[in-house]
Amino acid sequence: MSANGIIDYSVIVPAFNEAELIASTLSSIKAAMKHVTDFSGEIIVVDNDSTDDTAAIAAGMGARVVHEPHRQIARARNCGAGAANGRFLIFVDADTMIEPPLLLEVLRLLGSGRVAGGGARVDFDRPQAFFAAALLRYWQMISQAARLAAGCFVFCTAKGFRQAGGFDEKVYASEEIWFSLRLRAWAHKNGQVFLIINRSLLRTSSRKNQNVLQMLLTIMVISIFPAAVRFRSLCFLWYACRHSEKTQR
Repeated sequence: MSANGIIDYSVIVPAFNEAELIASTLSSIKAAMKHVTDFSGEIIVVDNDSTDDTAAIAAGMGARVVHEPHRQIARARNCGAGAANGRFLIFVDADTMIEPPLLLEVLRLLGSGRVAGGGARVDFDRPQAFFAAALLRYWQMISQAARLAAGCFVFCTAKGFRQAGGFDEKVYASEEIWFSLRLRAWAHKNGQVFLIINRSLLRTSSRKNQNVLQMLLTIMVISIFPAAVRFRSLCFLWYACRHSEKTQR
């Protein structure tokens, strides 16, 4: 904590059966936090009803673990925000690695009072085949131009989060898009901005790209039937992808 006992920022990591990657993610966050000496922070891992050792690993690494029994990404993120003590909130997926300059830049922007929130340029953790690489480049372009944050990394002020309504719990995917739009509108009304940091400072797992047919099917379903995001069974790309059969439910 800072000298006045107030935590400046909370890093919130939603996780379901992430025993394989959670330690690496937390290590990257802790390494980044060591480089930020002017701000005090905490790490909150939201165990989204895991059946593996995710919660135990996170607790063993010093994170504060809270439990959200309902399997939904938006609800897990909101649960973490509800437990957070920081005036700034940073949401990092459990399969995403951040570099120290990214955390420092986020805190500098939020601390300026001019920025209500935003996201960052996303790169994958390994080279991709043509189709997946093309989709990534397309997303990078859209994210920057439309100022839409990718779900693996979203930051905001706690005030902005609350007043914008948090993540939409009516959807099982795309909640970061709707949150970006609402927070961007809130920021505009309050003389602030919502922006995307266009630097290669985070890498997220490319595991969802391993099954190209599944990815294409998911994109087609949501494109033809946008309301599909309201049904977990139709958002299988986000809810069925895990590292081993032992972690499946």
